[in-house]
Amino acid sequence: MKKIIAVVGLAALALLSSSCDKLKSRDQMNKGVQAYRNARYADAVECFKKAVQLDPKNSMGKLYLATAYMTQYVPGSDEPKNVEFANAARSEFESVLKEKPNDTTALASLASLSYQEAQGIPKAEDKIKKLDESKDWYVKLIQADPKNKEAYYSLGVIDWLKWYPKLMSARAEMGMKPEDPGPLKDKKIKADLKAQYSPMIEDGLDNLKKALSIDPNYDDAMAYMNLLIRERADLADTPEEYKAQVAEADTWVQKALETKKEKALKTPAAGAATGK
Repeated sequence: MKKIIAVVGLAALALLSSSCDKLKSRDQMNKGVQAYRNARYADAVECFKKAVQLDPKNSMGKLYLATAYMTQYVPGSDEPKNVEFANAARSEFESVLKEKPNDTTALASLASLSYQEAQGIPKAEDKIKKLDESKDWYVKLIQADPKNKEAYYSLGVIDWLKWYPKLMSARAEMGMKPEDPGPLKDKKIKADLKAQYSPMIEDGLDNLKKALSIDPNYDDAMAYMNLLIRERADLADTPEEYKAQVAEADTWVQKALETKKEKALKTPAAGAATGK
């Protein structure tokens, strides 16, 4: 009987200790959030670290910790401390995914982090690898959240980022300025570009259309529809086909401008209605 009582007592103490740790973890979370809101990101990191140490199952604490790291990351800087921020953020977000593979915040953050890292990479080949990494995360995000318009939009932008430099390089090689009308003059170069990049361009357009099917007023997606169609025109077989595609691109420019104007008109009205 005494042994049973002792075991029960130890179990009660363990539960009490666990409960106390969770309360302490929650307190550290609150302190971390306050520090983050006041832009004291280093302090926020320490608070969130303690929160996770006190309660290892605190996935929200891990998300907050990863976000605090990521907020301190500066795209384009290869300073050791900056690289450390990116790696720490990635590690924490991936830790969340081990427990919750479909956590959309972690997936979106990892996709965004890879995209930001790509912007600071000067070497084209390495930049594309990092963009592909970002693309893989966005695909996983869409699998977890099929109605995520930002993910579809980002996939379209990534395709454009991979295609546009190649087009500009080809134009320069032919002695064509960016403002010179197309299509591309050199048939061999044009055929090679068409074979390699047409699927990518169409994939980008398809993803942007999906973003617009979710939000028909997504003006940023309209802007990239314009860019991809306008630059796809350079691969046209005839001047007439080129002009037709440029005209189609122009309609997207107009749609984007009209949508932005409508949003701008609605914003003050919304503020007035709420007394702001």
